[in-house]
Amino acid sequence: MTVLIVINDAPYGTEKAYNALRLAMTIQKESSETEVRIFLLADSVTCALPGQTTPQGYYNIERMLKSVLLKNGKVKLCGGCSEARGIASLKLLEGVQMSNMKEFTEWVLSSDRVLTF
Repeated sequence: MTVLIVINDAPYGTEKAYNALRLAMTIQKESSETEVRIFLLADSVTCALPGQTTPQGYYNIERMLKSVLLKNGKVKLCGGCSEARGIASLKLLEGVQMSNMKEFTEWVLSSDRVLTF
């Protein structure tokens, strides 16, 4: 089975990215045969930037994304959204791939489940 999780909100300010990644990590833990894909759109593209520093005891989106990637999850982000936010030329977390709407469409069509946060 393939699960695609689409995130739209910034990494901090709301808990949508946090909850999406909690779900992704739990799916990987409970159903190791399930392929987890994450696509970052709109303000969520900033989730893929390295060097996030959060207060002690506060969740850290960078660490959560790394955890998903370490368990063979796939993470891509929208190139147009990245350009619009001025981050297209910045370094991304290792394993995250710049993508486009064509690939996003392919992921949607080839996934068994699509969830949006």
